[in-house]
Amino acid sequence: MTGYVVHRNGRDAGTGDLAPLAFAGYAHFTAMQVRGGLVRGLDLHLERLRAASAELFGRAPDDAAVRSWLAAAIDASPDDASLTATVYSPDGEFTGPGTAEPEMLVRTGPPADGPAGPLALAVVAHERVLPHLKHVGEVAKTYFLRQAVAGGFDDAAFTDRRGRLSEATIWNLAFWDGDGVVWPRAEMLGGTTMGIVRRQLDRLGVPQRTEEVTVDDLPSLAGAVVMNSWTPGVPVHRVGPVELPAAPAFVDLLHRAYGAETPTHPAGAGRTAAESAGRR
Repeated sequence: MTGYVVHRNGRDAGTGDLAPLAFAGYAHFTAMQVRGGLVRGLDLHLERLRAASAELFGRAPDDAAVRSWLAAAIDASPDDASLTATVYSPDGEFTGPGTAEPEMLVRTGPPADGPAGPLALAVVAHERVLPHLKHVGEVAKTYFLRQAVAGGFDDAAFTDRRGRLSEATIWNLAFWDGDGVVWPRAEMLGGTTMGIVRRQLDRLGVPQRTEEVTVDDLPSLAGAVVMNSWTPGVPVHRVGPVELPAAPAFVDLLHRAYGAETPTHPAGAGRTAAESAGRR
């Protein structure tokens, strides 16, 4: 068994499958971490793929097919892995609406847990195109990351034309006011990890609210993190010129909430860790 798998519609992808897509930029994807052959928030990933496909292509792959393609890649990979599922149309880009059914590429690789932090984030005025979709071809995210690192930061956070903090390059932002979680209100991608954390915080009875957050508002807050498919929380100690206090209890809370989500296997929501461990 290798550390990497690349499948097209559930089967090994060859050069002929990949060559037309090597430089394509009209597609969307979801990313997840596989642990013990299981994933958290599978319903959120399926919902993301379904909604984005409907918006970009006018139709979406069947959920049962998507589950089978994800399961095939997971079962062909090590127990712990990173997985990216990309949906595209064989009609390609720079074309009008076509009739081809969307297809899916699934790639797995070594697992990732994200940086330890704490991170310093540069503040960049940038609004992503179609921010609610996790789409490919976003050169700006890597560009602003590299510009931030060159300027002595670890990464970059974005503000919109109204000065509201929205998201970071590949991260959602979350803040702590000392009693509850503050989610920024702006146009952004709703992350699957963010969705997992929010529903588990509700179950834990932790206060949450969504409000506009600007750089000027940051001194009144008691902590900040970034989160994505790698991790539910990496501490942030600076955003632009503003230093933020360490909030280890906040970070621990987010990790506890994420850990409360029951992991499942795409072959069946009721599949247990023990069953998954014996799947091969």
